[in-house]
Amino acid sequence: MNATLSPIVSEFETEEQAASYDRWFRAQVQASLADPRPSIPHDEVMAEMDAIIAEAEQRRQQA
Repeated sequence: MNATLSPIVSEFETEEQAASYDRWFRAQVQASLADPRPSIPHDEVMAEMDAIIAEAEQRRQQA
């Protein structure tokens, strides 16, 4: 994933759309940082997701 993105190309059609997204994104980051709940370690999340995927694959094979 070493693609170099052009600073000229935008995924937004207007500056207002880009600014609106930026405000929304920053608010989401602030809310996450202010969340008092404890963080979940990456390894724990990945183990849970691996179990969910394995279970789904097993159900698919049995169907």
